[in-house]
Amino acid sequence: MNSPPTDKAISYAGYRLPPDVISYAVWLYYRFPLSLRMVEEMLAARGIEVTYKTVRRWAVKFGLHTARRIRSSAVACGDRWYLDEAAITMNGKHHWLWRSVDQNGLVLDILVQSRRDRRAAERLMRKLIRKHNLTPRVMITDKLKSYAAANKDMGLKFEHRQHKGLNNRVENSHQPTRVREKVMRRFKSPRQLQRFSSVHDQVANQFMHCRYNRDAKVKRELRKQALAAWNVAACATMM
Repeated sequence: MNSPPTDKAISYAGYRLPPDVISYAVWLYYRFPLSLRMVEEMLAARGIEVTYKTVRRWAVKFGLHTARRIRSSAVACGDRWYLDEAAITMNGKHHWLWRSVDQNGLVLDILVQSRRDRRAAERLMRKLIRKHNLTPRVMITDKLKSYAAANKDMGLKFEHRQHKGLNNRVENSHQPTRVREKVMRRFKSPRQLQRFSSVHDQVANQFMHCRYNRDAKVKRELRKQALAAWNVAACATMM
């Protein structure tokens, strides 16, 4: 995932603080379960005075740009896809966060929708196929009938396994979102959830391989590579 991104370079022109500070703040916010105010205090401890509102603007603008560049330089996804949906309550109304991961645990894409039916499943599958320009060899879901109905309507031909126990990989990938939901005291709107998750999952993909490795030397090397890849994607070296 260290190849140079093909997306347009990020410009930090016109900002009071240097790119390394902005990149560091954005990385902190999306990499760890921190609130905007926590990031503000962490920067203040280093003598950098900004408000949490400034951090929010940085996270929205530069987070999306960086995630797009990470995605453009990512390796090809696997051929076994796991799909699942999680209920997220916003303003007293249920929405559904549809997510797909491959056999390596990398998040392929997410889509926030108000329904949990055939059309919603079809929207996610069309988005995945269009974005990755391929169809999976195997698709694994829970027993929700909407997936099979969407497959039939789209005329897709691949192995479809429906079993709750086989779907743990993608169900576990919802956990970081649940943690952030608590830290942020619930998401405020579907747009905010879609925007945040689109960036958060790409950053998580970037650092996933260096998290659970038991060999300390290998872990340090993978972390070094992931941080270098972040610097390339963010067009800035973190402070």
